[in-house]
Amino acid sequence: MSDDSMTVLDTHPLHTSVGDFVQGLKELERDYITKDRIAEYMAATPLRAEALKDYVWWRDSLYTRNLIYRDELFEVMTICWSPGQRTAIHTHNGQLGWMTVAQGEVRTHEFHHTSCNAPENQNVVNIDCLGGATELQIDKVGTVVCAEGSGMVTVDKLQTIHQIENAGSTGCVSLHVYSKPFDSCIAFDLEKQRCYRRQLSYFSKDGRRV
Repeated sequence: MSDDSMTVLDTHPLHTSVGDFVQGLKELERDYITKDRIAEYMAATPLRAEALKDYVWWRDSLYTRNLIYRDELFEVMTICWSPGQRTAIHTHNGQLGWMTVAQGEVRTHEFHHTSCNAPENQNVVNIDCLGGATELQIDKVGTVVCAEGSGMVTVDKLQTIHQIENAGSTGCVSLHVYSKPFDSCIAFDLEKQRCYRRQLSYFSKDGRRV
């Protein structure tokens, strides 16, 4: 199960269980899903680190993506970050996404696509990037800090490109909700001046390692 060297921090008594949280999301599916509605729900229904303990897994080589729940409209997961771990710069293709932190602190670096040599692959229907560029300009526009018990990071059609990093010295557990679920994204490699489609996978599902 979880590595003893990265034990979950002590927390206050639970306010919300994972089952309660998921059930609340399913009830929200009855109406139109918007960024604000889900953000308000997550702010009002926090999941503490102790409640997420079955979905906390660590590895030294890369952060872990741990699936809690998935249906046609929602994907819920934890991501566990050892110190220094970070994602590639990537886009969510206009997908809605929300992130809170149950343990530790992460930084989200937000970027804006300025130009590339594959403009025909930009802003196609329902997808903001198909990849394939070998020359590109991605400008950093800011950094958002999201810490245990405070803050939330969102993505939408306007702010879709970012990189998440655990710049601290302790393990971090973040909670992510996406709508709709997705299995790949476009990643940007600024050093090699290219962007490409990257397949995504889970380290664990339903509390069990894949």
